[in-house]
Amino acid sequence: MTVDVGSRLRFVREQKALSQRDLAKLTGVTNSTISLIEAGRMNPSIGALKRILDGIPIGLSEFFAIEPNAPSRVFYSANELTEIGKGPISYLQVGERRFGRSLQILSETYAPGADTGRVPLVHDGEEGAVVISGRLEVTVDGQRRILGPGDAYYFESHKPHRFRCVGPEPCRLISACTPPSF
Repeated sequence: MTVDVGSRLRFVREQKALSQRDLAKLTGVTNSTISLIEAGRMNPSIGALKRILDGIPIGLSEFFAIEPNAPSRVFYSANELTEIGKGPISYLQVGERRFGRSLQILSETYAPGADTGRVPLVHDGEEGAVVISGRLEVTVDGQRRILGPGDAYYFESHKPHRFRCVGPEPCRLISACTPPSF
């Protein structure tokens, strides 16, 4: 299978609202080289491609997972959600890809006692969720609350936060985060 690196590069560059000239300045790769790659008249080495992608920024694996011309889907069956974190915490993502999207929706399941860790999470954006079942301890910027079915949270993600399932049953919630965080 042949991968069209040029179309992919153009897609990710345009998604980040970068001109070829902007990307060239960020990476030290000439504007003409980026133009040739995008036109399909030059295949970059992996090292050169990585240098270009670092300027966007996007990793090689995510770059090659993108399908720029993939049809836009609207509906997903439960078995079509993408598992992005298996273990004591399961994160099922709505949709196949994260790149180019401004919202991430997850169906999360925490096993009893599961915790996001002692070190609080901090990242750009906003996030919120509604607890479906079980009990979830949520700590945000020093405030702590135990939420049950129907309870919800919403906060700016730059505030230190962590989550922990409390009680004997798993905790399920539907969450949304903007921009996508993982």
